[in-house]
Formats: sequence, structure tokens, C-alpha cells
Amino acid sequence: MKQPTQPLTTTRAQLLERLAQPETYDLAIVGGGATGLGVAVDAAARGFKVVLLESMDFAKGTSSRATKLVHGGVRYLAQGNISLVREALHERTTLLHNAPHLAQPLAFVMPSYKLLDTPFYGIGLKMYDALAGKAGLGSTEFLSSAKTIQYLPTVQQKGLKGGVKYWDGQFDDARLALALARTAAAKGALLVNYCAAETLIYEDKQVAGLVCRDAESGQSYTVRAKCVVNATGPWVDLLRQQDAEAQGKPVKPMVAPSQGVHVVVDREFLPSDHALLVPKTADGRVLFAVPWLGKVILGTTDTPRHDLAREPLPFPEELNFILSEAGKYLSRQPTLADVRSMWVGLRPLVKPQDDDGENTKKISREHTVMASKTGLVTVTGGKWTTYRAMSEDVLAECFEIGRLPMRPAGVTVNMPLVGAPSEAEVTHRMNQPQGLHSYGTEAAEVAALPGAQNWLADGLSEAMVRFAARYEYARTVEDVLARRSRLLFLDARKAAEIAPRVAVILVEELQRDAQLNDFIALAKQYLPTQS
Repeated sequence: MKQPTQPLTTTRAQLLERLAQPETYDLAIVGGGATGLGVAVDAAARGFKVVLLESMDFAKGTSSRATKLVHGGVRYLAQGNISLVREALHERTTLLHNAPHLAQPLAFVMPSYKLLDTPFYGIGLKMYDALAGKAGLGSTEFLSSAKTIQYLPTVQQKGLKGGVKYWDGQFDDARLALALARTAAAKGALLVNYCAAETLIYEDKQVAGLVCRDAESGQSYTVRAKCVVNATGPWVDLLRQQDAEAQGKPVKPMVAPSQGVHVVVDREFLPSDHALLVPKTADGRVLFAVPWLGKVILGTTDTPRHDLAREPLPFPEELNFILSEAGKYLSRQPTLADVRSMWVGLRPLVKPQDDDGENTKKISREHTVMASKTGLVTVTGGKWTTYRAMSEDVLAECFEIGRLPMRPAGVTVNMPLVGAPSEAEVTHRMNQPQGLHSYGTEAAEVAALPGAQNWLADGLSEAMVRFAARYEYARTVEDVLARRSRLLFLDARKAAEIAPRVAVILVEELQRDAQLNDFIALAKQYLPTQS
């Protein structure tokens, strides 16, 4: 089935009308993050009848709060996890090929302040190249101090001995998630955001579907399915607990949530097309400074959490850690007043059953797929880069337990996502500000909508808001400014400033409350209180 030349509309009334039909789906997926959306694309591409339900917006949770890197995992190489790195390196290339307007190669420079650092890390990165093989993006280079400064003009020069340059990738996580959702829909899948799965349905002690509720109307829907997949990231244990209660037995938590904080500052702190990587900071964590969409992302932390907040806040010590560590490697230390936005994501790290989950830096990012005795398939862990391979593993489990007939894998390896141009057609880089180019082959459709010349902010026109409402499942101001545009993640003050104008357009398009006040309150959380 080819992608439609015209974008599919995402009129909510039509989506809910489909949901209300007495259909038995092959696959019902709970969770609209990277993993759930990836499963929807793969299953629909193999010809299965698919429905996906998301309680909030697509990628509202962890999947829009990544460090924006498509990577093999340099630190996993240091942990000796060769198989994970090899898989991720090959999946990295696949992702970059299937959505080149949203995922692209990025050069990293690792400055050295000790004589042995350059050969030590350089040899490890040469191994990284070797594992990538033909999937490599560029060769690792040993750099002099002068060359390091050329690539990173604002690097701390005092004590600089040289550096190492290597290649990985970066992407726009939320827009990639949206491309997955729309690709799945183009393949025939039904996807509904703001529709939470509330209870599982059982027949003969086996999962046979679920009951979901539309957050906007309060209407409940019964969805029957041959197989139900729990792909809710850090929240998978909530559905697993419900399933365990139906079996009358306790269940051990699978996830040890870890909090990752990211801070955004202006490009003046790193006016370069190269990212800066510090492999080992004062407490052993990795620090990135990544040019992204016209700004620079500093991060990240790795702190255990014991709650599952939808909008987790950074701990003061995390914010201070990122700013102070960045100051050690940049010529000017950023302060709270320099922070344009900050966000926090919860990582769903798979918890070893005899582990207390406290040292999350040492827990593997590998994913886990398992099925309960009732047939509920749960997937968690992993990372954005390997979403496609994870999807194949989920479907393999559905086949293994006899819930779906086996159909060959590999259909998504060379499958461009909605909007994807050829790599040769891509002229803009991910470190440049957002704009019409972010829509790939759909740029002309966006430009043809009313308000294409009315710019609300750099990179966001009135027409883009209309496109989000008509074709990209957007329901609220937050949907538009956090995930269709990335303005909330780039400049929270600017996002709050233009929010009223976005709300007016959404009300006109959707004939409903756009939740402006909720967004204004949220935008404040993306800024330090001291600034």
C-alpha cells in the first residue's frame, strides 16, 4: 500500500466513529510512544488490523524528551554490550535513511584534557566504527588541540591536549513519532490519542481486548483484539498489575524509572555544527552539548525516581550539575538566566528482578518483551534508535504465543515514513531552526493552507497550526507548541507568548477549547524559577 499523495485527515469524530464499530482487531496497542507507534507501523505494514490507543498525546511522555540522538551507544560499548551496540548502529542507519528530513548524521567532538584520553577514547571509537561496518556514518579522527578548537570554537582551551571526532546521528523525536503515527494510519491502522485504555477484557482467563475512554467526551468504547500489547514505557507496570490481579497473583515491577534532565541555551554557547561530548563528568555521567533546531541542548542526568509523574520536574541539584559541568568544558559557563527551556524525561529502564533500581546508570538500555499467562504482551526498555527492531521482537512474541499468524519480518527496513524525501533532496540540517523544510515532501501542502505567510514565531506559521489540527492529530495548544512545533522545548517564554494566537486558530479549526491556560501554566515549568 503506497503512502497517499494527499495527507490523511485526522478528524476526531471520524476516528471515534471507526473506534465504535464492532470490529475484532488483530492487534490492540496501548501506548503511543516510540515503541507502540513502531509496532503499529510494522503490524499494519504486514497486513494486520491494528488499533492503537494513547491516553495523552502521541509521544507526550518519554518519546518527546530524548537527548535527540540516534546513536549506537558509546557508553554501552564501554560496558561491553557489543550486541546492543551493533544492533543500534545498524538501526541508526535505517532510521536516518527512512526519515532523512527528521534524522541526520551528526559529528561529535570529545575534547581531551589528559594526555592519554585521546588514544584511550579514540581506540574505543575506532571499535565503534568497526562494529558499524558499512553502516558507518564517518571515520573517527584523532584531533590536535588546534583542530579541536576549530570544530568547537567555545571549548575550554585551558589544559586542552587534543580531541577525538566521531559520528552518530540526531533527530526530532516528537515529529518522528508523529511520522510513525501517520505512516501507520496510511497503512490502515486506527490511532486515537487522548483515549486511555482503562480495563482489560478477558474470555476464558485470556486477554480478549480492552475498554477505553475518550478523554474529551467521556465516552467508553469496547475494543476486541486477538492480541493486546502493553507498550506504555515507564508505565507498563500499571497494566501488568491489573493483569496480575485478574490472575490472582502478585507481579514484580519491571521498570526502574530514571530521570533525565535537559537544558536548552542559545547557540552562542556552542556556535558549531559539531556536538561536544564529555564521556566522564565529575560523577561519572556523560555530558552532551548538542546543536539542535537553532539552539544547544545540554544534558543529561540519570537519577532514580520512584514516582511516574507525567510532567516530572528537574531536581535543583540536577540543574546545577548540568550548568556547572558545562562550564568546565565551555569558555563561558551558562547560568539559570541563560536557560531558554528545560525538560525532563523518564527512562523505562528494565529492572533486574533482584535489583533495587537505585543505580540506573548501570542498568542496560536493552528492551524486554514478555507475555503473561493471560496473553498480555508487554514491551519496555530500549531506546529510540532501536524502536524498529523492538517492534519486530514484539510481533515475534505475538506469533510465538499463537495470538497472530506468523508473517515475515523486515518489511519496514526500507520503508520511508510519511513526508520523507530522498536523502539527496535534504538541504537543511537538524542543527538549523525549524521551518517548512521540517515537513519534507509535505511542505507544499502546508504552504497551500491559509496563513502560510503569517509567522507566529520563527519556524511556525499559522498554516502549520492548521496542518497540525487537520492532519497531525493535534487537539490542544500544547500538542502544537510542544510536539508539532518544538517551540516549548526550545524557548518556553516565546512559546507562552504566542500561545494565545495558536489557541485562536485551533478553536477555529477544531471548534473546541484549546486549553490555553493549561499550556501557559505548563510553560512556566519549563523555565527555572530563579531566572
